[in-house]
Amino acid sequence: MKRSRFTEEQIIAVLREHEAGVKAADLCRKHGMSEATLYNWKARYGGLDVSEAKRLRSLEDENAKLKKLLAESMLDAAALRELLTKKW
Repeated sequence: MKRSRFTEEQIIAVLREHEAGVKAADLCRKHGMSEATLYNWKARYGGLDVSEAKRLRSLEDENAKLKKLLAESMLDAAALRELLTKKW
C-alpha cells in the first residue's frame, strides 16, 4: 500500500484549518494536494485527535497482518485438502 506524504499530525492540522474556515481550494493549493484527498481525509480522520489517528493507523496495520496470516493459512489448508484427495 502506498504511504502518504503526510503524517497523521499534518493531516489533522490541515483538517483543523479547513474547519476554521479556510476554503478547500486554497488549502489544497497551499499544501500541494487535490481536493479529493482533502475530502477523503475528512471522511477518514474527521473529528479525530492525533493520538486517536495513530491508534487507528496501528489497528489498520494489525488488521492487515491478521488478514495476511488468515489468507496464508487458508491456502495451506486448501493445498493439504487437495493433496489428500489426490492420494485416495
